[in-house]
Amino acid sequence: HVQLVESGGGSVQAGGSLRLSCVASVHISQFNCLGWFRQAPGKEREGVAVLFSGSGAETLYADSVKGRFSVSQDNAKKTIYLEMSALKPEDTGTYSCGAVCTVETWVFGGFGIRGQGAQVTVS
Repeated sequence: HVQLVESGGGSVQAGGSLRLSCVASVHISQFNCLGWFRQAPGKEREGVAVLFSGSGAETLYADSVKGRFSVSQDNAKKTIYLEMSALKPEDTGTYSCGAVCTVETWVFGGFGIRGQGAQVTVS
């Protein structure tokens, strides 16, 4: 049973920064898709950033966060990170990490394995 546990959420003023971490209970190098998605109250779940590894390796971001957010992974620490800067009030939401997805599903936050989420509030 794979578990993903997020940390690092909190409240920040607009223009500020936060770093989210997601620790896995298993080695993350086995997954060719790792990423983050978010959901705000009353809104649809949306993919924020994703890392695809292997032959089709690439890093993708939602247009709304390009240039402000950065996703990375540390296989030795079994951890995925999301560095967020220049935060805006519209970035407020519950941020979750995920594994197992496709190029078509990640944009909708469609990950087969998901964490419980961490709250980010930007005011």
